[in-house]
Amino acid sequence: MNERYYDIIVSPVITEKATMASEANQVIFKVAADATKPQVKEAIEKLFEVKVKAVNTLNRKGKTKRFRGIAGRQSDFKKAIVTLEEGHSIDVTTGL
Repeated sequence: MNERYYDIIVSPVITEKATMASEANQVIFKVAADATKPQVKEAIEKLFEVKVKAVNTLNRKGKTKRFRGIAGRQSDFKKAIVTLEEGHSIDVTTGL
């Protein structure tokens, strides 16, 4: 089942807003579109060996952007905002 955990958690989101959320003991991940909250919680707890307090998910719709006058489209993706228990932390800059 370990391979499935890597399929559920696609990548960490490293933005200014995600950095501010880390001060509130939260980590933001890009997850598979079909992943449920219990699956995300289990994957985070097994992969990072931490205790998860809550998981909030959202689906971000893709946007149309222009680059050098050529229209392109960003993909839809699902984000998970994972709140960790006190005393637990994840350093997303090191990787797995």
